[in-house]
Amino acid sequence: MSKRTRVLVVGADAAGMSAAHQALRTARRTGRELAITVLERSTHTSYSACGIPYWMAGDVDSGDDLVARTAERHREAGIDLRLGTEAVAADLAARTVTTASGEVLDYDELVVATGAPAIVPDWALRPDGTPYDTVGPVKTLDDGAAWLDRFDAAGDGAHVVVVGAGYIGVEVAEAALRRGLGVTVLTRGHGLALLEEEMSERVAVALCDAGAEVVLGAEVTGLEVDGDRVTGVHWDGGTRDADLVVLAIGVRPGTAFLDGSGLEAADNGALRPDPHGRVAEHVWAAGDCCEVRRRVDDRWVFRPLGTHATKHGRALGDSLAGGTLSFPGVVDTSITRFAAGGEYLEIARTGLGRAEAEAAGLDPVALVTEGSTASGYMPEADPVALWVMADRGTRRLLGVQVVGGRGAGKRVDAAAAVLWAGGTVDDLAWMDLAYAPPFSTAWDVLQIAARRVAERF
Repeated sequence: MSKRTRVLVVGADAAGMSAAHQALRTARRTGRELAITVLERSTHTSYSACGIPYWMAGDVDSGDDLVARTAERHREAGIDLRLGTEAVAADLAARTVTTASGEVLDYDELVVATGAPAIVPDWALRPDGTPYDTVGPVKTLDDGAAWLDRFDAAGDGAHVVVVGAGYIGVEVAEAALRRGLGVTVLTRGHGLALLEEEMSERVAVALCDAGAEVVLGAEVTGLEVDGDRVTGVHWDGGTRDADLVVLAIGVRPGTAFLDGSGLEAADNGALRPDPHGRVAEHVWAAGDCCEVRRRVDDRWVFRPLGTHATKHGRALGDSLAGGTLSFPGVVDTSITRFAAGGEYLEIARTGLGRAEAEAAGLDPVALVTEGSTASGYMPEADPVALWVMADRGTRRLLGVQVVGGRGAGKRVDAAAAVLWAGGTVDDLAWMDLAYAPPFSTAWDVLQIAARRVAERF
């Protein structure tokens, strides 16, 4: 009888459970026997963190609706899933992991899928290091439930300060506005993270038109506190009264339990697995605790997204069980929307920004083109702006950003396909894209934007 391989997965969300289930599927095909144990420090598994702001806004009825696969379904598949169990240390030589309760678990293969907890700066905590009742991030289902309670308790007319203007910051601003709350968005940059300034400005205008206050270049320094009640936020240059403070300033890889293990990591603590998910002998990793390889400039980047996590996890699980799947990297594609106060804006990007292109030694040429999402005589027609960048020397497409009305955002996928293939701005301009008046102009605005850049060479 063949020996069963003991696989220990730390983390039970997108990457970890994708890896576990794919490993079982591949093992059935390859004739291997696996015993898979999964540790999860929370009480939730396989849920959509990306859906939490829409739950807060009222678009989703319950946190249960965000759960893709329950703990019971994982266990029915033969996985030993242990919720409320936190890994605190790993001994790679002995092949053991120690939990917070002191239990020591042996493994043959270790899968690290610990995700990326939200950053909570010291200024957001009480002097004793505990969180204030009305201050916190939006990262877990428990966070979402807490924010719904806070919104309800605050009532109409309460003011929310959102610290950070990344996608989560914009989505939470939408949720708060739709719940009838006042909103201030503070960002230390020029606007929405990951967008060029000329595109980010359009997002800031939409937020302001919807009733939010947007403060650019605001480095938060602390909270105004009355007793144990938070009443405001200080930044270098101003203060804003606040009933609630949302922290949307990013996440960091959850790899602290590997400290002292000798496992190599990036400066930010992220792991860098090979395309099959290996980081060391008998150690694998996938998901938000990892960096990913960006194909456009062949550099490691930290992009914690569910799309990467599930794909990376699937490739890992297959490889661990004797398969050949690999994760081929990313081109840095993302999308969101803002819909509040009568404003509707889709926001998307793919590829490099200007500074990233210059850092890679390229000679970027970029233009903003304005147009329409549909033929101008159609009621579906909404304004759209596209930023397209290409390399002067090779004509290679380098990046595309989209800000516009309904139907604008998913145009980024055509650009992502060209980037994936290493194509040129001319390839994008001449692609055979679908056309009918409710969906596009005869020359789609994306292709017009690409053509305008191509004409600059």
